[in-house]
Parts: sequence; C-alpha cells; structure tokens
Amino acid sequence: MPTLAENIKLYRKQAGFTQKELASKLGIAPTAVSAWELGRNKPLMDNVESMALLFNIKKSVLLGEDLHILSTLTEAPKTVSDDVLRLDRDLHSNNHKSWIRYGNKLLDEQNTVNEPQAIYFTYNYYDQPASAGTGQYLNDVKVETIELPIEVDADFVVPIYGDSMEPEYHSGDYVFVKLSVDLSDGDIGVFACNGEAYIKQLRITDKGAYLHSLNPDYDNIPITADTDFRTIGEVVDVYREK
Repeated sequence: MPTLAENIKLYRKQAGFTQKELASKLGIAPTAVSAWELGRNKPLMDNVESMALLFNIKKSVLLGEDLHILSTLTEAPKTVSDDVLRLDRDLHSNNHKSWIRYGNKLLDEQNTVNEPQAIYFTYNYYDQPASAGTGQYLNDVKVETIELPIEVDADFVVPIYGDSMEPEYHSGDYVFVKLSVDLSDGDIGVFACNGEAYIKQLRITDKGAYLHSLNPDYDNIPITADTDFRTIGEVVDVYREK
C-alpha cells in the first residue's frame, strides 16, 4: 500500500506542480513539502484536505486509506472543554471545517509570534537523491527549485538517502553541490559510477583511486580503468532541518 509521502509526490507530479508551486498554493515553505515527500514529517489534516482539492482526488485516496496515518494526524487531545464538545457535536459539516481551519490558523500564529522571519534562497533542486548508501540514478532527472534559509555558492541541491557518510552527513540532509571535475584527494563530492550517483569522499593513493564512505560499515568503491566514472561536482555545504 502506498504511503502518504509517496502519494503526495505522485499526485503532485501528476498535477504538474513543483514542490515550490505546491508550497505556494498551501502557504507554506517548500522545505515542508520536501520533508513530507521524504517521509520525515506528516502534514496537518487541513493541508491534506487542501492538497486533495488541488489534486482533484478524495482525501482517503491521498491518505492511502491508512487508518494508522489517519488516526495519527487527527489524534484528539486527552481533555476537552464542554464548549469544544458542543461545537464538535452541533456544527454542520462546512462550519465544522471552517472552525477547525480557523483554530489551526490561530495555533500557527501563536507558535510563530515574535519569531524572526527567515530569509530563503532559491536553488536548482533534483529530488532524485544522491545515495549515501547503495547508489541512485541521477541521469534524466527533472530539475526543480527549492528554497532554503541559508545562502551558499552552489549550482544545485540534492537530498541524501542512506547513512554511509555519517557522522558528517545524514539521510534527509540537503547537500549543496558546485559543478567541478577537478577534485583532489580527500574532497567530498557527487560522483557518477557505473550509472549511479553517489556522495562519497574521493581518495587517491599510490595503489589507485576509490570512493570512500565515512561510515566504516561500508566498503570502498574502487575506480579502475573499466569503471564508467565521472565527477559531477564538489559538496560545498550541507543543510539539516532542525
């Protein structure tokens, strides 16, 4: 059964929206949409309802009819007042939705009051991740854009999947890449190796070159004369959502 994260990505693309465009329609940051599609966070029910309307599908379809997800997203507080119970019982369907939406709006305003507004910078973004594990294809992937609250001199951003570059890089991190073919021994970069893209450390020794994982649980990937290998770019920074 597809997960909510998979469905958001599937129906977003079918509707022809980029992550930035969907975020704009929902009035949220693009990083939130990316986090939903990576499965790191779950949207509130009002956002689920709004996305279902935008995608022209039933909410239950977007949720994958997963009762566990539904109960998680709509978990009720342990104690409620008589007024809340009365409103929940007596309001008609449309008014009930408006009441919930207004309550969520008030909660968002309450949680963000007096917080400094972050400045976001736009980058080219490939939602096909570079692997910090087994490898992922990077060819023929549609470039989108993403907004992140740090400014980096980079050509594009990719997310990481896997733990082979821990403790420096974690699954779900956003990696900033500067296009370059001139990397030296010890540099961290994104490399195409036999048709798959990796984020690894380049090691060049007297005995040959190889791609090295910072996590000792992973083997090195040798680079030989028979390897279909090219350097895509150097990793110049990383962003991790708090």
